[in-house]
Amino acid sequence: MSEKEYTWREVLREATPLCLSYVPIGLACGVLLHASGLSTLIIALLSCIVYSGGAQFLIASMLTIHTPIGPFFLMLFFLELRYALLGSSLSHYLRKETHPFILRFAFSLNDENYAVNYLKFATDKYWKPKNALLVEHYALISWASSNVIGSLIGSSLKINLVVVDFALTALFLYMVTMQSKKRIIIATAVLSGLLSIMFCCLFKSTLGIILATIMASTMGFLVDHYLRKNRPNSPLLYKVHGPELHHRKTTENDINS
Repeated sequence: MSEKEYTWREVLREATPLCLSYVPIGLACGVLLHASGLSTLIIALLSCIVYSGGAQFLIASMLTIHTPIGPFFLMLFFLELRYALLGSSLSHYLRKETHPFILRFAFSLNDENYAVNYLKFATDKYWKPKNALLVEHYALISWASSNVIGSLIGSSLKINLVVVDFALTALFLYMVTMQSKKRIIIATAVLSGLLSIMFCCLFKSTLGIILATIMASTMGFLVDHYLRKNRPNSPLLYKVHGPELHHRKTTENDINS
């Protein structure tokens, strides 16, 4: 029996919920980027090259406060560093592909299309890398189009730049909330916030945020690594990671016994 071949319409059907979800946030991003001083053409190029909602909201915010170029690129680098981990988890599905294909795939990878493709790769044996790349392209078209339309809307509106800071803060609070499935992540986020306040007051610069992020992430990793390696069944590990890990460890112990 021959393998199923997905048509572009079937792939589009899989990607449609993702594409539709980009419309409201993409419109808002386009409006805010225009309010920060970027033209519609630059916004179109930015949405295709950067292709990251978090990064583009960050760009809008940093442009309004005239952030120096050094901290500007450092913050973007650390914000987007997560894609190295996301890409590595998909690498074994792409091992037979050519380097140009992998380059195109990595260029259009983001959090949402990663989630769609990872689920399809894990549950559908007929899902191929070319289908995954097509999902990324559909999502990119939806995002870039929404950004451009938002920019055109923003050109006819007068936006208070205070809204940019509010939107960015709301976006990152949402991102932290969605990732707060383990208590160690919550503790790391709180520590990062406290260190950011302390370093920003100390250094009078946004470089304090970068330093706080590195320190908090490193400490969170070291604590997580120590608990997993040295105290895998301890109550402290349960308190840090939440009940789901405790339940999994209990199940494993029952099976082993």
